[in-house]
Amino acid sequence: MLKGVVRLIERLSWVCGAAAGLAVLALIGVMLIEVFARYVLGKPTLWAFDVSYMLNGAAFILACALALKLNHHVTVDIVSQRFSPQVKRRIEVVAFTLLVAPALGFICYAAWGQFWKSWVTGELEQVSAWRPLIWPFHLVLATGLSALWLQVIARILAPSSPDTSSMH
Repeated sequence: MLKGVVRLIERLSWVCGAAAGLAVLALIGVMLIEVFARYVLGKPTLWAFDVSYMLNGAAFILACALALKLNHHVTVDIVSQRFSPQVKRRIEVVAFTLLVAPALGFICYAAWGQFWKSWVTGELEQVSAWRPLIWPFHLVLATGLSALWLQVIARILAPSSPDTSSMH
């Protein structure tokens, strides 16, 4: 059963990673439209700044869980490279259990609270004149953070070997 839960979490990480890839493609499209509108038509868009920072943030946060699953997060191995794989694994489990999972859990809780507040109040983004609803962006951030938290839990429960050869 534990392996099934870990597989389900890892599948969610792949889905979020695919969504991150789509966000990057959309970001490229938005930037191309903005450059064309600004420099060819001489009429910059009102919405491109907001959409681009939201897509950039979405791509970044949605990719985090998959990066952890594939061991692509940046690590500093100066000391740990001298340890055996078993010692490294024990240190990882302790650090993830005592530090990373609880801290990320609090961050997820706050992110879902922020999403809920923006959903209920109909909060508008205040950075630009366009002022779109902000809850969709908060929803993506809370979802990506939660996927990362779940991947941390999966990593604690069962070490994943990086499998970059196939997408599940």
